[in-house]
Amino acid sequence: MDANALKKAAAEAALAYVEDDTIVGVGTGSTVNFFIDALASRRARITATVASSEASAKRLRDLRIPVRELNDTDGCEVYVDGADEVTEHLAMVKGGGGALTREKIVAQASRKFVCIADASKLVGVLGRFPLPVEVIPMARSFVARELVKVGGMPELRQGVATDNGNLILDVRGLTILDPVELETRINQIPGVVTNGLFARRPADVLLLATPEGVKTYKRPR
Repeated sequence: MDANALKKAAAEAALAYVEDDTIVGVGTGSTVNFFIDALASRRARITATVASSEASAKRLRDLRIPVRELNDTDGCEVYVDGADEVTEHLAMVKGGGGALTREKIVAQASRKFVCIADASKLVGVLGRFPLPVEVIPMARSFVARELVKVGGMPELRQGVATDNGNLILDVRGLTILDPVELETRINQIPGVVTNGLFARRPADVLLLATPEGVKTYKRPR
């Protein structure tokens, strides 16, 4: 199976977690696009969706799937999103598509978080994928210096502004042995909006597509 076939398999497996008459949180990225396409078959059965990016909101609307603002809901029953890398403990690095802040908000506002990914995204230790950090523009240089102090090599993502009008620093060279601690530490730097570690609020379920089928990992309670 090629990468797209694996992404599609994981995305379609996530439909099992979409209940009738509920609000569904929808993430951002190539794997999530397959989920949006699959969700079109359920559009008459769900109440609405909440999108984590303008790109996802447009794709949903193009398929006539109703979209609401998060502020107009009391949260989502389930949130479905991908990952740039994920561990078996369901901590993740996200933000390759630049939507990490809105993704983190919708994930936190959802009662269940389902991560969909292909087998290439599973890692033993986070840090192979550069860690995205969304920063307020005036704080870019200061935040970059602070990120060096935590052992990273930050680089401005050129020509990119988030849906919130901010910048992204991609931090390379990290071996993230304690993702909860590092997520907290980076978020405490003034000027950081948030970072792409999803460890304080990890996924509840990981649907990992492999050539042998979709494997399910659940977060220990």
